[in-house]
Order: sequence, then structure tokens, then C-alpha cells
Amino acid sequence: MKRPTIDDIARRAGVSKGAVSFALNGRPGVSSETRRRIQAIAAELGWQPNSLARALFDGRPDVLGLVVDRPARTLGLEPFFMQLISGIEATLSAASVGLLLQMTEDHEAEISIYRKWWAQHRVAGVFVVDLRVADARIAVLEELRLPAVVIGGPGGTGRLPAVWIDDGGALAAVIEHLAGLGHRRIARVAGPEELMHTGVRTAAMRATAARLGVESVTVYADYSGESGERATLDLLRGPDRPTAIVYDNDVMAVAGTAAAREAGISVPGELSVVAWDDSALCLLARPHLTAVSRDIAACGAHAARALLDLVQGREVADARQANPRMVGRGSTAPVREPVQLMVGNIETKRV
Repeated sequence: MKRPTIDDIARRAGVSKGAVSFALNGRPGVSSETRRRIQAIAAELGWQPNSLARALFDGRPDVLGLVVDRPARTLGLEPFFMQLISGIEATLSAASVGLLLQMTEDHEAEISIYRKWWAQHRVAGVFVVDLRVADARIAVLEELRLPAVVIGGPGGTGRLPAVWIDDGGALAAVIEHLAGLGHRRIARVAGPEELMHTGVRTAAMRATAARLGVESVTVYADYSGESGERATLDLLRGPDRPTAIVYDNDVMAVAGTAAAREAGISVPGELSVVAWDDSALCLLARPHLTAVSRDIAACGAHAARALLDLVQGREVADARQANPRMVGRGSTAPVREPVQLMVGNIETKRV
């Protein structure tokens, strides 16, 4: 069936389309009697408002967009995005605003989506996640003048407002904690190197380790359990096996812990493990994982409020969220004196 339009209502009521629009949008310009008659005809025909047209007409956002440039298999396993989206959705739902989510595995494709959404008036604004070094999306969104809030930073966001968490400070606190337990060889299994927050954490780790006289090494992975397992085994089979490993997400930490135990290395007796972003996964691991806890849902909610304000013409400033905290559990312990251990065919030292 053809959906009824304003034209249909106008013909039935014998009035102009403008009069119908005024009546259905609660605006002055028609008499009370005409308004009631138009509303009755609209109800009779089963007319429903075009949410996008109404948003353009009265300046209210009805749909905001989020593009995630991650493989679908990774997104489905990583609690971070589920928590972030839950915070965004809680705020948008209360304002009767929808969220259009699209995934892509190509950075240029993501930019194409922004251009298409802008040209088609599909969304009133967008959330930008996974900020990259010299991120090309920032200039494109500024050029389009499409309202956008970056979840990440600080820095590298151009004129776009950002909602960010102090990743550098949190990483420094983790290294200080592990050094306080006597660890002098600390490794990190990081996310993709091109991400801005990966670089922030790497710089903080190097600086803190140098200040404390601790050896540190960072290897890069893709947040998946498989890459976390491979990176862990490579580190454990190396000539200078770390006594502690920090992981950039919970999925890699759980996989890395399991890989270490299967290699005959006990956690935390011989290897301390810290996960980034506390989640239910950290409590499913054995032992329960020490983790950096951030209120990701609150961050998403703040970003949603900021984007709603931005779309409605209000000024929005950068906002730093509450500092992360480390939740100590059974996966970290003081370092032990070294003894000999065979991992595969390579002799290493057990501590």
C-alpha cells in the first residue's frame, strides 16, 4: 500500500500543504477548527510523520549515527563497544532519538558513509570512535559541517568537541603498581598501532618505565583473542621473558592468561596480568583478572548529551571523564626469584 502523504491530507481537507504542515506540527497559522479537521483526516488515513523531515523542519535530531571500523567478529566479542552503545542508547532513548549503527572494515568506506549520510540527510549528527593519528575523518566532517562528537583524545580532534578519558595517566598508574610489586620486566600487548589512544598509552608506558628504571616492551595486536594469545606466547618464548603483561583489552587478557597457563606458567605466581577495561570476562578468567576500570557507559551517555546539544545549536566543549581506577584481583602478585623453565624448545627463566 502507498503510504499516505501530506499531499493526500491536503487534497482531502481542501487546504494547502503548508496548512497541513502547520496543523500536524502544532504550529500557529491555522484555526483550531481546521487543525482538528486536518488531524482527524490524518488519523483516518493512517498518516505517520516523516521523522527526518520533521527534524529538518524544527531543528530536533531524530537519528544520530555511529560507524565502527572494526571486523564484525571482533566487535561482537569486545564488551567495550557494548557498554559504550548502552550508554549512548540510554540517553538517546530518553530523548526519543534513534541510533543508526553501521560497521565497516575500511577507513575510506567509513568516510564514504559520512558523505552519503550527509547528502541524504540520513542523520543529524555522528559519533566518532577509534580516533587515529592524523585522522582523515576529522577534516571531512569539518568540511561537511556535519555535527560530530569524538569519543577519544585529547588532541587530534580539530574543531570537533571530544569526550575523553586519561589513558596515559591510567597506564602510568598500572606500571607504578607493578613496579611496586617488584616487577622489572613489564610487557604490554597493545591494540592497533595507528589508534591515537594506543600511542598515548605507549608513550606513558615508556616514560613511566624509564622513570622507575623498569624494562618495558610493547607489541601490537588487533584486540582479538587469537592475536592476544599469539602475542603472549611470543613474549614468553623470548630471551627476556616479562614477569608482568598489561593487555589493552579484556578479550586479549583472558586469551593471554589461558595461553600462559597452557604453557605451564602460573598466573600470578610466575606471571602477573592486568587487563584494560574491567568486564564480566575478567571475572570468568581463572584467576580473576586485575583490571583497569573505566565507566564506559557514562562516557557514552556524556557523548550522547553533547551531540544532542551540538545538533540543536548549543556550544559544546571538550570534556574529560572521571579518571580510571585499577581493580586489584588475583592475577597480580609480587615477583618471585627466577628458576629455570622450558617453554616449548626454548629455555627461559621462571620467576
